[in-house]
Amino acid sequence: MKKLTSIFLLLIAMTGSYQIQAGEDDKPFAEERIVLQISDPNPFKQTLVLNVATNLIKYYGQDKVDIEIVAFGPGLRLMFKDNVNHKRIKGLSNSGVKFAACKNTIAGMTKKLGHAPELHASAVPVSAGVVRIIELENQGFKLIKP
Repeated sequence: MKKLTSIFLLLIAMTGSYQIQAGEDDKPFAEERIVLQISDPNPFKQTLVLNVATNLIKYYGQDKVDIEIVAFGPGLRLMFKDNVNHKRIKGLSNSGVKFAACKNTIAGMTKKLGHAPELHASAVPVSAGVVRIIELENQGFKLIKP
């Protein structure tokens, strides 16, 4: 019975890891994989990073480019729920652009604000923004810092 249980648990673990990997490569036919970094509070640069994502989708086509925008430090403000670009973020998310929000920055801002900042529904918290960029680069993504 122990052997059967061990085999069952192994199968569950293998299935779980497959789902994680499949979720990470949801654009298998992408010709380009781009990570866009935003770590600047300047609204102009935050709009610029969204413009770059839009232009990449227009040039390559939504299925031929895999884009993730990673926000950390003061750039996390781009991911705030009430950011003036919230509609553009939703539109880009619907086009397959992923948005990563640094948990370290969220924790720091929570401490300063006295409450957690409300993030856009498309923003997915990641352990650390810089670590996420490194992970993506290791997967073949090219880092662009507009």
